[in-house]
Amino acid sequence: QVFKNPTGYDLGKPEKFIMPDALLEVSGITFNNDSLYAVQDEEGELFCLQPGDKKAGSSKFGKKGDYEDLTIINGQVIILRSDGTLFSFPFAESRLQETTATKEWNDLVPKGEYEGLYADAADNKIYVLCKQCKKEKGALYILQLQPDGSIAQSGNASVNEEDILQLSGEKKLNFHPSALAKNPRTQEWYILSSANNMLVVADNAWKVKEVFPLDPALFRQPEGIAFDSQNNLYISNEGDKVSNGNVLKFVFK
Repeated sequence: QVFKNPTGYDLGKPEKFIMPDALLEVSGITFNNDSLYAVQDEEGELFCLQPGDKKAGSSKFGKKGDYEDLTIINGQVIILRSDGTLFSFPFAESRLQETTATKEWNDLVPKGEYEGLYADAADNKIYVLCKQCKKEKGALYILQLQPDGSIAQSGNASVNEEDILQLSGEKKLNFHPSALAKNPRTQEWYILSSANNMLVVADNAWKVKEVFPLDPALFRQPEGIAFDSQNNLYISNEGDKVSNGNVLKFVFK
């Protein structure tokens, strides 16, 4: 199979960073001041490292749970649990061994299974993407981070599964998105689906433009996606009994 590439990136030629043991089940990644922050889907801990570090610093923010993604925006760390509950705390507390001011946000999104979270510093909007929701496929909920650090509902949108099906050339598709990020250069949405092993690129208004199948030899279980300040693309993969979790870096050309 020939794998196509989004403009500016060669998905066949990553620089591979092996994650420390604590991040075997790395499930979400984001950048802040060019440090990589990550969560994994068992422990309520925020991890911080430079790609390539053998060990990661960590800060405990919550009980054990299935944490899927995270974002850092305007001095707040926001973390998504798989049931749609959000946890937030001041970024300054990420240096502590255990946070003291974690807030829990329930009922901001309908019941369902969630894996994708992204926040846009331009307008303090927070985007929560549903992996599996009763109401509709590709359902997306838009929240607003208020100046006082509280989070409020702000609207919704959706990613059209029919468009993805047509562009993918597949006969049938159950789209189960696992992560999302915004390309800072093009303002396009990059949506990852681990179950379908694909990367979906949509425009700023969520219209699907392209679908890129991912090589399963490289992308074992792609669960996290992020861009750094140089516009390089990163995709994280969960590990298994045989191999550690990793983060793949695709240099912007």
